[in-house]
Amino acid sequence: MTWSVPEASIIIVNWNTRQLLLDCLAALPAATAGIETEVWVVDNGSRDGSVAAVAATFPDVFIIANPDNRGFAAANNQAIRASSGRYVFLLNSDTIAQPASITRLVHFLDTHPEVGVVGPQLRNADGSLQPSWAMFPNLITELTGKKIRWRRRYATNDGSPAYETDWLDGAAMLVRREVVKQVGLIDESYFMYTEEVDWCYRIKRVGWRICYLPTSSIIHFGGQSSKQAATRMKAELYFSKLRFFAKHYGQTAAWLLRLGLQIIFFGKATLGSILMVAGGGHHPTGKQFVRDGGLLWVAIRRRGRQPLTPERF
Repeated sequence: MTWSVPEASIIIVNWNTRQLLLDCLAALPAATAGIETEVWVVDNGSRDGSVAAVAATFPDVFIIANPDNRGFAAANNQAIRASSGRYVFLLNSDTIAQPASITRLVHFLDTHPEVGVVGPQLRNADGSLQPSWAMFPNLITELTGKKIRWRRRYATNDGSPAYETDWLDGAAMLVRREVVKQVGLIDESYFMYTEEVDWCYRIKRVGWRICYLPTSSIIHFGGQSSKQAATRMKAELYFSKLRFFAKHYGQTAAWLLRLGLQIIFFGKATLGSILMVAGGGHHPTGKQFVRDGGLLWVAIRRRGRQPLTPERF
């Protein structure tokens, strides 16, 4: 019997998204037409029967069942270490890969050896475009919440439309195994969010190109796991931003970002209190502002009592 190395190892991290995960897996045969792949599901302690459902419906899928939620980065790394494909494809469980979408990404890396990472066009459930590329963050983008959606046309070998950018959304990205060996795995100090920005930053810093390929299309429903613990996930988002700044831009930049976030969250909580008083204690927006702004202000302030180091955030 001859064993061949798969062209791509498809890695899906799951946390209590059973039906979405099954739908995601069902779409993969058409999405990978003409290429050999292996599929890994890393379950982060789901309580909705996800593991049993995958084992029963898709017996060829490799499953890593964690007893608890180890975070997105750590879970992906588990499968990256165990997998064998020439390329590693990170795919969210709340996606539906369209026919030949993954095949096109593999072909793109096959024909463009200078590109280390390529990502597809992401679309919302209604078919509208979901921007999935941006410039690396800076103080202005992080304090205003407005990403700079930079991209420029990439001169492809086959004439296909592609664009170079700084980083891609981790919901769907194909990475060379060679790149992983060179720059290392995803930084597990990020529990959730910004880990793909950090990875792309490290990859681009050593000279690899990062491209966006709109001829490959994947539907992304977005945030289905994080909605289950919304406030905590918002806090993790900002902790991850602070960690990225401390790691790559230095302590002064991280301190300025933290100060700016504290001012924004305190202001939001204060405005919410004013709206609540004006509405007789029954102002929905005011209530949300008080809850989110207050909790995030406290969370950032408490973490900020410790030294501004990447390990701390």
